[in-house]
Amino acid sequence: MKADIVSTEDRDEPVSKMEPMRLGEGSPHRASLTELVYALGLKSAGLRRSLPESLLASLADLVRSMNCYYSNLIEGHDTHPIDIERALKNDYSLDARKRDLQLEAKAHIAVQRWIDHGGVKGRASSVAAIREIHARFCELLPEDLLWIKETATKERIKVIPGELRSRDVEVGRHIAISPGAVPRFLSRFEGAYGCLGNAETVLTAAAAHHRLLWIHPFLDGNGRVARLLSHAMLLDALDTGAVWSIARGLARNDRAYKGHLMACDMTRRNDLDGRGNLSEESLADFTRFFLSTCIDQVSFMETLVEPNRLRTRILMWAEEEIRLGHLAPKSGAILEAVLYRGELPRGEVSRIVDTGDRQARRIVSALHDAGVLTSESARAPLRLAFPAALASSWMPGLFPERAA
Repeated sequence: MKADIVSTEDRDEPVSKMEPMRLGEGSPHRASLTELVYALGLKSAGLRRSLPESLLASLADLVRSMNCYYSNLIEGHDTHPIDIERALKNDYSLDARKRDLQLEAKAHIAVQRWIDHGGVKGRASSVAAIREIHARFCELLPEDLLWIKETATKERIKVIPGELRSRDVEVGRHIAISPGAVPRFLSRFEGAYGCLGNAETVLTAAAAHHRLLWIHPFLDGNGRVARLLSHAMLLDALDTGAVWSIARGLARNDRAYKGHLMACDMTRRNDLDGRGNLSEESLADFTRFFLSTCIDQVSFMETLVEPNRLRTRILMWAEEEIRLGHLAPKSGAILEAVLYRGELPRGEVSRIVDTGDRQARRIVSALHDAGVLTSESARAPLRLAFPAALASSWMPGLFPERAA
């Protein structure tokens, strides 16, 4: 095993090779796509406004696990959110391969949490941010996942966190630009996407997603970086609160997603297909798919967190747990209060369950042990949590059931 020491070659490809970077003002596709941008903005804002801030934070935690699961699934790494949740508690599988995938998932979540808390705010499409996303992700990976095998020679090459590739790569039928040209193309990338207004950022998010993959700046990890970049761009432009993610939609339409990416690699078909080197029509089709997928995922989350439906599912679970003797009577009343109010001061619990302080603390302790209540400290207000183990009953459809 040896690190990649191949000298970097620049074959002087013109940066115009990846034009168009955006759909031009005169593009016949622009009007219909702008309507999708507007619809997505309304739906995303509506979802966020419907949630109290404390519930927003709890949902964002669950969505990070969901996003991680689906983004890694696209790469062929299937680590169920229940196993991801175990990893977040430092509870790892005894199987070395599964443990490595748990650590990979944990790394992905750590990077997305950093992004969600403002890590690349205002600079998501900058070269520095792209390299830092890759570095932060790879620095947390286990050693075995930092080595790739070169297809032709079978040579094992180490991936250096944040380091741009120094050798040629071929992805499917796409032969990426020479390694020495990568910095120039990334600079063009930052110039094209770095200083746009919110609406234009949303409109160009799909283009940025593809163009980064087209450049293929790193030896490995480009797909994860591109999806995290898209998440960061939409987080900024739409103020999503991180309570929905496109990754689930892309994974559930994996064939279409990869088909669009391949189509966007193609050069323009004729004089009616834009004025750049690459196909504008394919870019518009991918943008339509990308924005429609975003809208579908916001709609999906809206159905899951609709107050009456969510309340019904949570209380049905609580009633069953009470019947089984796992929770004390009136536990559901506490969950209902937290759900509607967002957070509940501990001093009010005894009044809600109409019992003494000691019994109230026992009820809260049992709910905390079940993973459905959380708080910043022993005295802080109680907030609802969404454990992955209960997603099938609380948030059905969020991700598949784990195989037995």
